[in-house]
Amino acid sequence: MRWIYLGLAIWGAIMPMRYFGPWIAENGFDLPALVALWKANPAVTGIYWDLVISAIVLTIWVVFEAFSRRNWLGLLAIPATWMVGVSFGLPLFLFLRSKPQS
Repeated sequence: MRWIYLGLAIWGAIMPMRYFGPWIAENGFDLPALVALWKANPAVTGIYWDLVISAIVLTIWVVFEAFSRRNWLGLLAIPATWMVGVSFGLPLFLFLRSKPQS
């Protein structure tokens, strides 16, 4: 399963960047414009809130796991989640969490 998580993390990083990359190249890193598009209509706003809430839940889980299991490497999932997306952060965290104990 560990390698499946890694594959899903890679896929989860590539797919959003295929869309964000060209938009950023065309518009620059204009965060207010990007947020405005996330609230363009009720369907997009619903997806936006779904992902924001999922990212918050994942962040809380990662922090809790880092302190309870001393899995400090798992903290890498937090910037991965907020800078790329839940589609990258969650499988990355599961990959790091399933690391064999030495």
